[in-house]
Amino acid sequence: MAEQDPNEILAAVIKAIRQVVKANVLQPQELLCLAFSAAMHSLIVVDDRGQLLTRCITWADNRSAQWAEKIQRLQQRQQLYQQTGTPIHPMSPLVKIVWLQHEYPRVFEQTAKFISIKEFVFYQLFNRFVVDYSIASATGLFNLETLEWDTNALQVANIKDTQLSEPLPTTAVLQPMRSELAAAMGVISTTPVVIGANDGVLSNLGLGAIASGVGAMTIGTSGAVRIVVPNPVTDPHERVFCSVLSHNYWVVGGAVNNGGIILQWLRDQLAIEANYEALMAIAETVPAGASGLFFHPYLLGERAPLWQADARGSFFGLTINHTKAHLVRAVLEGIAFNFCMVFQVLQTLVGNIQTIRAGGGFAASPLWRQIIADIFNQEIVIPDQRESSSLGAAILGLYALNLIDSLETSCNMIGEMDRHQPVKGNVDIYQRVLPVYERLVNRFQVEYAQIAQLQRDLVGNSPYTIQPSKESLDRG
Repeated sequence: MAEQDPNEILAAVIKAIRQVVKANVLQPQELLCLAFSAAMHSLIVVDDRGQLLTRCITWADNRSAQWAEKIQRLQQRQQLYQQTGTPIHPMSPLVKIVWLQHEYPRVFEQTAKFISIKEFVFYQLFNRFVVDYSIASATGLFNLETLEWDTNALQVANIKDTQLSEPLPTTAVLQPMRSELAAAMGVISTTPVVIGANDGVLSNLGLGAIASGVGAMTIGTSGAVRIVVPNPVTDPHERVFCSVLSHNYWVVGGAVNNGGIILQWLRDQLAIEANYEALMAIAETVPAGASGLFFHPYLLGERAPLWQADARGSFFGLTINHTKAHLVRAVLEGIAFNFCMVFQVLQTLVGNIQTIRAGGGFAASPLWRQIIADIFNQEIVIPDQRESSSLGAAILGLYALNLIDSLETSCNMIGEMDRHQPVKGNVDIYQRVLPVYERLVNRFQVEYAQIAQLQRDLVGNSPYTIQPSKESLDRG
């Protein structure tokens, strides 16, 4: 279980905009526009008066796992993926809707609209149910070619297109806002509002990774590896997603559940060190390969490249000679190995990727940046702006208002903080280690489901919950 309070998030949006306007000493008429980035795969259910019937069910919620397995057994499963670009997984709103129908039929029957957190915010601002193509293309319900709700997906979900929001291009401009909310934000109600896109595709834009052969990597709580392509691309093995950025810009990639949150778990549960800087310092005392210690980081199940909600984490190869420094180094490398598996899939689909532009919280660590460069055997470029999705939204806003002539212009707007070249000795070690890591993952996949069921039998079906901290909400 992973839920959030939509009204709390709405309040944070209003507060954040007010703080930005105040901090920059802007007069309301000076503000060019508001442009929005938002997380993918959330689901909120509202009635015919727009009142909440559920909280916001986030991407991390795995309660629909059994229904994902049932949908995967349908004959049209592969067709669904090819048409929508979204793998069948509990993260998907399509799967969540099927789960709701069967597990909470009374809620399902009262539902007028199935929406995301972004649609909830826009409904409050404009009293309209609208969704951008980018968020829509991450629902499992949206056709990548027609840019309309997909008929086959609607049939599987047993809903009508009238129960979903009106799809709009990511450059669509809405106005006016409700005057009381505009006043609360410190802006005028006629300020143009660019609907924007999802945080994944905007991260590519904000990192300046939209040219051919340039990939983007972000690691925050979760993470992803992505590349921009001129046409929709899907994978015969259904290992990656595809979603819309804007006209002639599509983003193909793989999102993973287990990024920086694994370091948080390591710090908090194993009480190894008090802060992340200390974790990195002790990891740096151990050479590449962690003396043969492997870590599979699947503490929250996994999306790409496994798409297995029941995946489980493990240390493998422990000996009495391994220290806490080896544990930390193995965790850092295990997260990077998993990202590298996604990267390898992308290379098979779109061709050679020469450079990766990387952002997110991990970019603050020179050690982790070098580990990524060595495992990927790629140059890693670190832009000077780490908050890439918000910057991408701002750039898309300028483009929507015709204040820049192309999205490629973004590459000239983003400076560089650092570059990391792969170190040959480390590359040689990791090229020996990575195949072993992959073979272990492949061997464990049957056992993952058995272990997950055993855990449910032994400890009950206790949900895990991921909610934003007060501090993160205060930061907007």
